[in-house]
Amino acid sequence: MTRWPLYLLASLAATPLAAAELPPKASVADVIKASASAEWRPLDPASTLYLELPAGRVVIELAPVFAPRHADNIRALVRDGYFDGLAILRAQDNFVVQWGDPDEANPRPLKTARAKLDGEFTVPLKNVREFTRLPDRDGYAPQVGHSNGFPSARDPKSGQAWLAHCYGMVGVGRDVGADSGNGSALYAVIGQAPRQLDRNITVVGRVVDGMPLLSVMPRGPGAMGFYEDPAQRVPIRSVKLAADVPEAQRSKLEVMRTDSASFKAVAEAARNRGGPWTKVAAGHVDLCNVPIPVRQQGS
Repeated sequence: MTRWPLYLLASLAATPLAAAELPPKASVADVIKASASAEWRPLDPASTLYLELPAGRVVIELAPVFAPRHADNIRALVRDGYFDGLAILRAQDNFVVQWGDPDEANPRPLKTARAKLDGEFTVPLKNVREFTRLPDRDGYAPQVGHSNGFPSARDPKSGQAWLAHCYGMVGVGRDVGADSGNGSALYAVIGQAPRQLDRNITVVGRVVDGMPLLSVMPRGPGAMGFYEDPAQRVPIRSVKLAADVPEAQRSKLEVMRTDSASFKAVAEAARNRGGPWTKVAAGHVDLCNVPIPVRQQGS
């Protein structure tokens, strides 16, 4: 499997390297080869969604630490079958792909899910126990790094933390009101990271597999990339919680622990682009350009 971010594994040899054997300018692939099995974690079935499209499965990991009420509401929507038979509504070039109910005049009724939720744009720092900080300066936050597999930011002065709008992150569509998004309309970032949206929208997770299925969607001709002709919309076969899918039908994926030594080495490799190709190392990396490796369990 070579879908983003699993592409990182495409060049790996079968025999792993020992950590001591890493070259001075190790590449990300070198670091993954040398990583220990304990430095990887499986996806939590209770926080993993399978978005089933005609072309295949998109796997989304929710981040309940950063958006607990929205994560719970999305679970309720999914278990009620809310998304089944709905559609991809828009694909805006260099921005997002969004899905939900295309019928604004006669919207699909909710069952057990809440119709309104206050925005969870930030959470108290004390709620986020894990944070691996990057040393690089960031234009959008005093501190940036990774929290349990998600790119995140924080401000010690305000005591707040939040998820960053990096490629592949999943957010909750809303109107003007901060409480106008409940998770029934979701989007994934498919372009350059729109970090200006940070702390203005509830970010609920990220796509860990299947991004090509979203990023290649035909761009919508309407305003903001909406499909004007219903025939252009891509139908959603179903959205299921992994915990509700039989074990044999689950995607067996694991994510590199972002509090591990190997992940810190991944960030350093991304910072300096190790390997023989790079002639001038940047010595700097943007938060959204640090890959979060994902692989098949037992790889």
